[in-house]
Amino acid sequence: MRFLHPEHDESLELALEDVFLTPGYFAGGSRLETDLRPADFPGGSHPIVSANMNAVTGKRMAETMARFGGLGVLPQDMDLDTVERIVHHIKRADPRYDTPLSVSPRATLRDVHGIIRKRSHDMVVVVDDERRPIGIVTHADLRDRDQYTPASALMSSRLITIPAGTPNRTAFLLMEDARVKAVPVLDGDGRLHGVLTRDDAVRLELLKPTLDGGGELMVAAAIGISAQAAQSAARLLEIGVSAIVLDTAHGHQRRMIEAIRAVRGAVGDAVPLVAGNVCTAEGTRALIEAGAGIVKVNVGPGAMCTTRMQTGAGRPTFSSVLACAREARRHGKRVWADGGVRHPRDVALYLAAGASRVMVGTTLAGTYESPGDVMEDRDGLLYKENYGMASARAVSERTADLDAFERAKKAFFREGISTSRIYIHEGRESVGAILIEMITGVQSACTYAGAANLDELHDKAVIGVQTLAGYGEGKPHGIERR
Repeated sequence: MRFLHPEHDESLELALEDVFLTPGYFAGGSRLETDLRPADFPGGSHPIVSANMNAVTGKRMAETMARFGGLGVLPQDMDLDTVERIVHHIKRADPRYDTPLSVSPRATLRDVHGIIRKRSHDMVVVVDDERRPIGIVTHADLRDRDQYTPASALMSSRLITIPAGTPNRTAFLLMEDARVKAVPVLDGDGRLHGVLTRDDAVRLELLKPTLDGGGELMVAAAIGISAQAAQSAARLLEIGVSAIVLDTAHGHQRRMIEAIRAVRGAVGDAVPLVAGNVCTAEGTRALIEAGAGIVKVNVGPGAMCTTRMQTGAGRPTFSSVLACAREARRHGKRVWADGGVRHPRDVALYLAAGASRVMVGTTLAGTYESPGDVMEDRDGLLYKENYGMASARAVSERTADLDAFERAKKAFFREGISTSRIYIHEGRESVGAILIEMITGVQSACTYAGAANLDELHDKAVIGVQTLAGYGEGKPHGIERR
């Protein structure tokens, strides 16, 4: 990567909004020819990672991220027994079809209400005792019914199903003709195997699942830098995670260095070891020399983070990733950019700066796949709650085992928002929809830079610096004019 005006731009500290990608010559034939596979370790058709935040990545998020070519990182506050259950579920999940929501005919409307918003496809399949579908229930079937109405009375018996292995094009056209947005997928014995939506049939042509050497979906998990880090890492390795993330807000410190060495001693090179966060070349070098294979970069830009306002510490995002990526590459290592992503352009710019993957948090929080319950405001709009991992809420959960006095002391040290409403928007309510938006944007960015893959994007990118007005005029501003 080079700057458009290096004699001036190299001296600036730049955020994502301060920079733009200068178009260049593209010798390829189509944006679909671009290869977005990350170069840090095998696995994934693109570089998006879901953040290890309690309100972002759980079982459904990690499973869906892997199915659509990304990687989910389970949060460090999660009990290891829970991590084990989730990892085993993900390893058993079908790489192509979503895990279905199902009830028996004897289940009630109340039971259906409890699960129907766990997926964006808005469908609960009613199955018999041998898991053969006999009907489906959608939100439209729940109106003006008593909460104890059985599913057998709620369901529609009009069943459109497909056998497992049906080509995506065939499945899409079938759903298009039948005017349904999702269908149950059946195994060879006619039992419920999964669910495929009309949109996902198309997305799966572009997003290939993230699989390990055994053909199972990959999932990562984070741990803190406590004295138990090595023990936790060894347990995660036994559980079967595909990568371990050592995470703390300020990664350039003695305890992190000690934790990296201890974890590396416990797990060796069995799985990639990611450590962070840092925002300087010195911090990056320190973590790499301690044994980190990948360094997680950025301090303070997250939507739920108040670190910069509380402490003044941090660094603008683009310059932070650029400096750390340059240092990591000198050692033959890579970095992940973490935080501040709102648009596909942000992902593309981080990759141009040298990141191998980009971690996304709040943008994914407002989806059906994120943890937590869907809530409804006074106007009937749906939302989920999000909160920072250094917020009072997260600190309280993390210190639940301490006595009340110690919890009260630690509660003073908070650097995050405890409660935020992230609304679920039509067309962006699923992880698949957001990933497609981001990935097609990055593919197009590659063609504008003249790149066929992510390493070429970094090599060929020419980055310019713009005023706030320059950033503003790039936003859509013709939606409505009177």
